Amino acid sequence: MRVVIACLRFIVPAGSLLLLGILAAAGCGLGVGPAPSDVRLTITRDFGARVLSHSDDPNVAGAETDMSLLLRNDAVTTRYGGGFVQSIDGLSGGQEGGQPVDWFYYVNGLEATKGAAATDVHPGDHVWWDHHDWSQTEDVPAVVGSFPEPFLNGIAGKRLPVRVECASAAGACETVLKRLRGVGVPAAVAATGSGGAPQTLRVMVGTWSQLEGDVAAQALERGPRASGVYARFSRGGRTLTLLDQDGRETQTLNSDAGLVAATATGESAPVWLISGTDAKGVDLAADAFDESTLANHFAVALTPNGPVAVPEVER
Repeated sequence: MRVVIACLRFIVPAGSLLLLGILAAAGCGLGVGPAPSDVRLTITRDFGARVLSHSDDPNVAGAETDMSLLLRNDAVTTRYGGGFVQSIDGLSGGQEGGQPVDWFYYVNGLEATKGAAATDVHPGDHVWWDHHDWSQTEDVPAVVGSFPEPFLNGIAGKRLPVRVECASAAGACETVLKRLRGVGVPAAVAATGSGGAPQTLRVMVGTWSQLEGDVAAQALERGPRASGVYARFSRGGRTLTLLDQDGRETQTLNSDAGLVAATATGESAPVWLISGTDAKGVDLAADAFDESTLANHFAVALTPNGPVAVPEVER
């Protein structure tokens, strides 16, 4: 069970400066300090399949934590003495259809590693809470639905260097670079497997047969418990199998199939994968590397008939 530490709603006695100091130190978002600008707050369910609320201008009052931002803008209940988010706007964790469901949150496309009350909101942050089935994995370390984050504003208030690694498909790489530069993100270009610092945002572009030797890419072949991605390329990349929230195969794509997904391991920055079963699939994935196609999706598969949200939610 993922722990999301809540900030309790205390009634503070007048003149109790000591208690105010304690609450501020605990990250309870009392509004002390400058308010972060350009913050977005999104509430969804079922891996982003249904948007419950979204604001490009949420109510912000001075310095905020992710929890105080949520409490300020939505009706929230907690359990276990405030240690878990139980419900947001009346939607609770627990069980649905015999499977465990709960609230998880992501900041700029990266799964939170600390409790929401201990995580400050930084300028430009996109804070995204999603209520979903975690029977297949408790950890979805990175998602694509906050694009252009984390490329534009980075992680924990720090903008990171971006490197596009091109295996081939010059046209697809050029598309990816154009999309990044179009939102104000400079990016270096390198061949795949170039190495580099763990705090570099890597975007790998190529067919799966060209990318699968990378450690981050190999996790996808082992399924969502290893990568957090509910899609799996076959060894050699001839097919792309899409999964539902219960890990069941929903369809297997052969030629002209692409995927835009992200994953992360340990303390390293997320790795984005713009890939496909063949060159046409990579081109489709590169064309989908934009905010309108990726918004609120954990990952996106591409076919000649259009994009498919991953996982495919069947309830």
